[in-house]
Amino acid sequence: MLQDWNHLGFVHFSYPPEVVQRLLPAGLTVDTFGDKAWVGLIGFAMENIVTPKGTSAGPLSSFPEINVRTYVVDPDGRRNVWFFSLDINRLAPVAVAQSMFGLPYRWGQCSVEAKGEVWHYSVKRRSRGRPSTRFAIRPGEPIAAGNETSLELFLTARWGMSTVWRDKLFHGTVDHPRWPLRAATLESLDDSLLAHAGIPPADADPVVHSSDGVSVKIGRLRPVG
Repeated sequence: MLQDWNHLGFVHFSYPPEVVQRLLPAGLTVDTFGDKAWVGLIGFAMENIVTPKGTSAGPLSSFPEINVRTYVVDPDGRRNVWFFSLDINRLAPVAVAQSMFGLPYRWGQCSVEAKGEVWHYSVKRRSRGRPSTRFAIRPGEPIAAGNETSLELFLTARWGMSTVWRDKLFHGTVDHPRWPLRAATLESLDDSLLAHAGIPPADADPVVHSSDGVSVKIGRLRPVG
């Protein structure tokens, strides 16, 4: 499947590794940087989706998404993304992703929009408790390719995902160029998605970035091992 991910906002929080490890399925080990686990609140516009048959997804080809994720190592040694949740405003893709890929997509009122120089991301889930998030990011200067810090690469240079489908661990490739990152400022944040996933409040200020976007190719899921 082909798609574009545009107008991204990355908000990352650090935790003791054991806090995140207890939330992961058997077989996955939390990946760490600076002896910390990292949990990201990521918002972006998913656009121009092309199906595996090479056709446009039509009215379902573009929508906003906000996900909560962390970083893991699978039993085969691959350094992947693990999603706690992925919120969008299209019901049909939610049903497909849950039933065919085991990905924890959720349906809600979701938006990604620019107001002046600030990008605003929000979702209110259509489920019990109505967990939600609303945050705003002001993009800054571009970070030249090759000048990313080790932490910036740790948080963004991931070309695979882990998921559990039918009680078995799977791996999927996520192929795209290295993120063109920007420094960014968090203008506001009001979130309950992390708490809904079992993640406690962070002790330190988040690390914030933005990106204009990349084109992505999603590979087939394959069983681990």
